[in-house]
Amino acid sequence: MARPRGFDEKQVLNAVRDQFWNAGYAATSLEDLMRVSGLGKGSLYAAFGDKRRLFLRALRSYTDDNHDHLRKALTEAPRAVVALRTILEPPIGDATGAGKRRGCLMANSTLELGNADPEVLDHAHRTYETSTALIGDCVARAQREGDLPAEADPIALARALLAAQQGLLFMSRTGMDTATLTATARSLANQLLPDPHDG
Repeated sequence: MARPRGFDEKQVLNAVRDQFWNAGYAATSLEDLMRVSGLGKGSLYAAFGDKRRLFLRALRSYTDDNHDHLRKALTEAPRAVVALRTILEPPIGDATGAGKRRGCLMANSTLELGNADPEVLDHAHRTYETSTALIGDCVARAQREGDLPAEADPIALARALLAAQQGLLFMSRTGMDTATLTATARSLANQLLPDPHDG
């Protein structure tokens, strides 16, 4: 009978995910992964495989969590257009509370590895298609609620919103000051979506 693991798999994945997110794939060493996970090489690789396998598990965990959060945010808002505008909120800080601007782990990883690793590129494609579908459903709901033009293509607008969001995340990584980033986010939201408080 196999011994039960003496660690929380989700906690370990979150720790290594943050390491890859902060430093990138190439700059993350085995020693870094052992340090943040609290596991020895044997335990780490026995549970998750080599560095690449561990990275892909952490990346899938990240995108699964993001899609769960996006789905909840889009479906639970009282009005769909309000939920859509939150997609373009300026990326001032992150969940660590440290005020870092790390961008999107999926986008960062695609830029770093997409040309060399078809599995990362395929995962990126599927991730953005899922995000687009979720946003598109919310656009269709906003149309039914009368806040967006009925003739608009939900998927086309969803892709535009997703592209705008990723652009904001990238600009935040360049060190753009908070006021400019906020004004840019507001401008994008006003161009792509009506303000539900107007009128």
